[in-house]
Amino acid sequence: MAVSGALLVADAATTLLWQEPLSALSAAREQAALAATVPAPAPPPAPGTPTLSRAELAAGAREAAQELRPGDAVGRISLPTLDRSYVVVEGTDTDTLRRGPGHYPKTPLPGAGESVGVAGHRTTYGAPFRTVDRLRRGDPIDVAMPYASLRYRVEEIRIVSPRALWVVEPRGYERLVLTACHPLYSAAQRIVVFARLERASPPGDGRGT
Repeated sequence: MAVSGALLVADAATTLLWQEPLSALSAAREQAALAATVPAPAPPPAPGTPTLSRAELAAGAREAAQELRPGDAVGRISLPTLDRSYVVVEGTDTDTLRRGPGHYPKTPLPGAGESVGVAGHRTTYGAPFRTVDRLRRGDPIDVAMPYASLRYRVEEIRIVSPRALWVVEPRGYERLVLTACHPLYSAAQRIVVFARLERASPPGDGRGT
């Protein structure tokens, strides 16, 4: 009983300080399996790196969306200032979010010129968005897609109600919207990171950490 009690205390302490260990192991395995199916993080763009036009980006996003199915790997999101990088999966249901950050199916893919929604856990299943509250205005967020490498810059972070569906509504420009439960260990609110597209390059030509 003493050993069992010590293990329970250790598990609770680990969850409070970092994340739930068993679900983290499960998520790590899922991410490792998914990693081979998406572009790897690339170095920052070199001077003179070509950019993609809005039309080229939109065409790539539309084509990729036509082939996408629930549970498929979408691409990779990297948060350089937080030293985090994850494969994004299509869907935001419970099972999908156990595998990694999930793309909101009702929003377009990156490059379509609208709001792109991505949700993630903060305390379980790898806790990909645990430290998004540490992001600051101007921080980069990189997204590697099969058709493009995109860099976004954080514009704003807000705490909203779980019913605030307006956060992923179109705003007339390309933006990335990251959402997660807030505060830690609670689903009472949502923390939302808004980031605006800065540039897009051909795939593998300038994204990542």
